[in-house]
Amino acid sequence: MYPTPLAPSFRLLGPDDPPPVSIVNGSGTSPFVLTCEHAARAVPAALGDLGVPAEAMAMHVGWDIGALGVAEALSGLLDAPLVIQRYSRLVIDSNRPWGSGQLIPAVSDTVRVPGNERLTPEAKAARWHEIHQPFHRAIDTMLDERPGSRLVSVHSFTPRLMGRPEDPRPWRLGLLHGRNGVFAREIVAALGREAENLNTGFNVPYTVEDDNDYTIPVHCDARGVPGVLLEIRNDEISGEAGQTAWARLLSTALSRISETAPKR
Repeated sequence: MYPTPLAPSFRLLGPDDPPPVSIVNGSGTSPFVLTCEHAARAVPAALGDLGVPAEAMAMHVGWDIGALGVAEALSGLLDAPLVIQRYSRLVIDSNRPWGSGQLIPAVSDTVRVPGNERLTPEAKAARWHEIHQPFHRAIDTMLDERPGSRLVSVHSFTPRLMGRPEDPRPWRLGLLHGRNGVFAREIVAALGREAENLNTGFNVPYTVEDDNDYTIPVHCDARGVPGVLLEIRNDEISGEAGQTAWARLLSTALSRISETAPKR
């Protein structure tokens, strides 16, 4: 389902580039493993700025605004390990499988990415092997070391796509799941009345698909690990206060159901 491209004959990342994966609170004792696939907007020095203006890179096309702040705060509140990918989703989207048209987009929500146009298979493979796969190997290792854990992937979404301004996205929180939606439903139940205030929805504003998503299909569905991908509307978490408030809210909900998850 997810073919592996051959490793290229050259190295993409240099000694001054950020590492392809970061782990926060790796010894945390929580029954939850957190991930943040679109945490930042780093670009390897060899790729310059990908031809994308800085103001566009700072928007939702370059990263998930506020997601890292929520994930780090949640990690601290839950004492949960967090696996982070700091490269921009425009370099390579760490939540897409090989073969997806959105893995290395030439256009993202009307923003052209010249540095991603007419790439050779080897150039794409370099990003896959040096950035995408180390991140997911780290998640595999974390789950291997913590049998019985549940995975929580933290993302954010824009209230309105530039390419579809006529379709506002009213939800404040979306809970995305694959074949098993039990964990997502447990979280909504734990939120209680707050779920209505948040205009919460399942599989909104996106759905999880085997041929276009990676984290939930590979680390959850294929392994039988309960998992959920949280999508928080980014105008709620663009600042530290909102990130802290959301982390506290989600921590409270997850703590309410943690008794049913095995402890380390």
